[in-house]
Order: sequence, then C-alpha cells, then structure tokens
Amino acid sequence: MSAAGRMASVQRFLEHWGVLLAFALLFGASAWRQGGDFVSPDNLRTMLNSNAAIGVLAVGMTLVIVSAGIDLSVGSMVVLAAALGTTAMNGMIGAGWSEGASVALGACVTLGAGLAAGSVNGSLVVFGRIAPFIATLGGLAAYRSMALAIADAGEIRSQSSTLFSKLGRGGIPLGWEKAGPEGEVVYAGLLNAAGKPLTLTYSIIIFLAVAVVAQWVLSMSRFGRHLVAVGANETAARYAGIAVGWVRFRAYALMGLLAGLAGLMQSSRMNSVSTSGLGLSNELDAIAAVVIGGTSLRGGFGRVWGTVVGVLILGMITNILTISNVSPYWQGAVKGAVIVLAVLVQRGSRD
Repeated sequence: MSAAGRMASVQRFLEHWGVLLAFALLFGASAWRQGGDFVSPDNLRTMLNSNAAIGVLAVGMTLVIVSAGIDLSVGSMVVLAAALGTTAMNGMIGAGWSEGASVALGACVTLGAGLAAGSVNGSLVVFGRIAPFIATLGGLAAYRSMALAIADAGEIRSQSSTLFSKLGRGGIPLGWEKAGPEGEVVYAGLLNAAGKPLTLTYSIIIFLAVAVVAQWVLSMSRFGRHLVAVGANETAARYAGIAVGWVRFRAYALMGLLAGLAGLMQSSRMNSVSTSGLGLSNELDAIAAVVIGGTSLRGGFGRVWGTVVGVLILGMITNILTISNVSPYWQGAVKGAVIVLAVLVQRGSRD
C-alpha cells in the first residue's frame, strides 16, 4: 500500500473510531494520575452525574446539527424554563396545593416552557427564514433576559421541603443492607466512599435513556432518516418529497424540550435557580461534545453514541485539569484546543 493509501486508511479510522481512542487515552491517563480513586464506582458515578444535564443538551444538539442547524440559545432556554417552572411550583405551594401536585405542575411548566422556546426558534428558522445562527443568537440574549426579569437577576429558591430536591439528588441504590456475623447491619453491593450503598441518580438514568432513544430515532426511525437527508442535501430532500421545514421545526422543538428537561435536572439538583448562572455556557459545552463525538457541523452525519463519549471526554478533561491545579481561567483555552483538534482529526471526505 502506498503512503497516500496508508494515510487515507488512518484518516478513515480516526473519523470513525478516533473518539473512542481519545476516550481510552484520557481514561488511562486519569487512572494513572489518580490511581484507584478515579476508577472507583463512586467517582465514576459523580462524573456521570455532574455531566448528565450537559449530556441531555448535547443529545438534542446532535439532532439539530445533523439537520444542518445550530442552537446557541440552549443555555438560556435552560434557565428560562427552570425559572418559570420553579416560580409556578412555589406559587402553587403558597396557594395551598400539596407538595406532590405542585412539584408535578412545576415540572410540566419547565418542560412546556422549554418546548415553547424551542418552537419559537424553529418558527424563526423555518417560517421566518432567518439563519439558525442569528435566530438562536437572539434567543440566547432574549431568553436569559426574561429569566433575569422574573427574579430581578436574583435566585429563585424552591419552597418544596424534600420532593423537588429528590428529583435531582435521589436515585436507585445499587447496594443493600444485610446482617453481619454478630447481627450488626452491614452493606453489600456497590458502595460509596462512606461505605453506604451507591446511588444511581435519576439524572444519570434520564441521560442514558434520552441517549438510547435518540440513537434509535437517528438510526432507525423515519424522522431520523429525514434529518440526515435534510442535513446532507436540502434540495435533494425536497425533490424526494420530504417536508424539510417540518423536519427542521421538530428538531428545534425537540431541542427546546430537552433544554427544559436539563433545566429541571439542574434546578432540582441545586433546589434553586440562579438566573445569572444556571445554564451559562451550556451551549458551548453541548456543541463541543457533539463535535468531539464526530458529528459533522455541515450536517448530514451524526451519531448519538459519539456525543455521549464526547460528554465523558469533556468531563475527564475538566477532572484532569482540576487535579493538576490548572487555573480555571485556562481551562476554557484547553477545551477550545481540544475542540479544534477534534475537528482536524475527524475531518475527512464528509467535510
């Protein structure tokens, strides 16, 4: 095989499997740097849990980018949806509703607000014929401004005593109690650093479930095939009878719904909404995970499983930089370099 042929083979390998290679190298470097602490179930659970909301956003962003779009407003949609949902929940608790009904209503308002904001973005892109970059850039500014106005740029604290916070902090225990040799209570199964049963949080379960469903939609469903066709060649998709506008509108609406879900996950985990801080720069992390995962920014090709690996890679990079005492002011520069490197490595005939 000629040198050019070998280079082409290496390029194709990196296009398809480069993200897994990068994950393996970073995982090995983290395990070497931290030893057994990094590979402990407790630490891996914590890393997954802290990146679950970004993962949900990144999955939605994958679908939007596959259709040759972009959404810069997801971080602002997160905070607006969370602010509206938490405000509605507090209002119902103050009006004498039961805690369960109030939390359920707040969750529905959060998801509905995200869906509505995403639908506005989709309408501007499809019916207003505004470039996705411009339409969602306007949403980035407008949605956060609305959230700031709701709380006068302050924080909205949940008035739910326990139930709301359980959505973000609770989960399924992976261990159990049993009697010890002398009748004392001991724990078995997966345990945390304190020796108590490790909890698989609802946030992790939601992230994994969303990723599995989205991968099926993209690979197996009619809507997924239409997304790929529209992103690859809009003109050909129109001639094939695909309703291009409707496909793109649904992609942005779904992105908004997932932004509402991410807002619910983050606000319940903190039991409050910081209108100036929640969701800040989430859109950049989501886009970074999508790019690292191998999805083409030109549309027409994407893989949700690659995005999931990209989310984990970003989490490990942050972890490595933190334990290496790298200044947080420099961590953004390192992440930016990783994004550019990922695009250069995975660039091939598709781009």
